[in-house]
Amino acid sequence: MSSEEFRAKDDLNEQPQPDPQEAPAPEAPDQTEAEERAAEAQAGQEQAAEPGPEEEISLDVLLEQAEARAEEYLDSLQRERASFQNYKKRVEAERLAQAERIRGEILIKLLPVLDDFYRALEAVPAQERDSWYEGVVLIQRKLERFLEEQGVTEIPALGQRFDPNYHEAVGVEENADAEPDTIVEVVQRGYQQRDRVLRPALVRVAR
Repeated sequence: MSSEEFRAKDDLNEQPQPDPQEAPAPEAPDQTEAEERAAEAQAGQEQAAEPGPEEEISLDVLLEQAEARAEEYLDSLQRERASFQNYKKRVEAERLAQAERIRGEILIKLLPVLDDFYRALEAVPAQERDSWYEGVVLIQRKLERFLEEQGVTEIPALGQRFDPNYHEAVGVEENADAEPDTIVEVVQRGYQQRDRVLRPALVRVAR
């Protein structure tokens, strides 16, 4: 190597190298430009948050549908409630009617006992009606009061006009003192429980 080349190499080595820590920092963006970008981003967010016309229409439709379903459910509930109340009334009426029928059947079985009391007392001569007779009369009256408490009453018959709803004719008699179709004799007393005939009266009717 010649002396000139050696000196040129030394000159290159002696040139100062740039410090990596002293590298020039990038220039900061302009503050006005950053503020503009921030404002644009905020405006975009607000615009995205606001519902559009299609979203508003969709919410109104959903609300109307929900209200319609609520009215339908309420109407159905009211109909079911009314139906249940009618069912309860019908069941209660049927229960009372059944209890009345059962009570009537029991009372019908007591009527022959009352008939026996009447026949036994009527068969006692007037001169033999002593304290024993009066005791039997008291028992008969207790039975009659019990029947009255159950709504059982005797059907009017003697002297009444014949009514097939309450009377059953077992014979017809010529009677000049009575009008035709008038009851002149009661063969067996009839009884009714309120509006229900338990047993029609057996009668003889004038012709």
